[in-house]
Amino acid sequence: MCGRYAASRRPEDLAGIFEVEKWEPEETLAPDYNVAPTKEVYAVLDRPLKDADSPKPVRQLRRLKWGLVPSWAKTPEGGARMINARAETVHEKPSYRRAFAARRCIIPADGYYEWVTAAAERELEVEGKKKRPRKQPYFVTPADGSVFAMAGLYEFWRDRTLPDDHPQAWWVTCSVITTEAETTPLAVAPADGPYALADIHPRMPLMLTPDRWDSWLDPARTDAEDLRALLAPPPAGLMRAYPVSTAVSNVRNNGPELLKELEGPEEGTLF
Repeated sequence: MCGRYAASRRPEDLAGIFEVEKWEPEETLAPDYNVAPTKEVYAVLDRPLKDADSPKPVRQLRRLKWGLVPSWAKTPEGGARMINARAETVHEKPSYRRAFAARRCIIPADGYYEWVTAAAERELEVEGKKKRPRKQPYFVTPADGSVFAMAGLYEFWRDRTLPDDHPQAWWVTCSVITTEAETTPLAVAPADGPYALADIHPRMPLMLTPDRWDSWLDPARTDAEDLRALLAPPPAGLMRAYPVSTAVSNVRNNGPELLKELEGPEEGTLF
């Protein structure tokens, strides 16, 4: 899954990486090293500009809220639970299928966090023989330092309790698509493990390599089977993972120190 990630790149840098044609400086977000659900995040999308004469899609860097609210939802309360969409079923689930057909985006990140409890510890926990230990967080990121381009969906929701001219009358929300975690070896793994992403968690955000960006963002591509081909996992061996401080477990903590690599799991945690 993807429940927390880091996003520290400047909008002008993201604009260059993704060949963005339009972004508003007033929508600039501060670097965030502990992005949690319901926060505002950057998303890259291709869409005609509002009130423009031309219907041609324009690549934009937009600020969206993480946690998708379907257009037909009566209230936005469920958005915090809809932060992830499964690649295997995104084309058929009522909450996601319309967005999958027409409103796809890329959510740029430095990488994502995932928490690990050792297998032996989990067995003891299931048997009721030991209290649950603290989980060790790991940071997963491209080994070459490139942007982690997560496949995403976005949706518009109208708050009918507000007048049309109210600044919060429309919500624009998004969700990260996840896939099965790789079982192949990490490009760079901690000395004592984990050795593959699947050792950390059975799911991972679907990372799009640059050769798929244009096709994924193209709103003219609407055929579900055609689009599903773009959901294939990226080539193996692109990622690294390393342990980070348990301070990231508290959403109130935020800063570049959260990305500092530890020599090994913190005391009281185990792989």
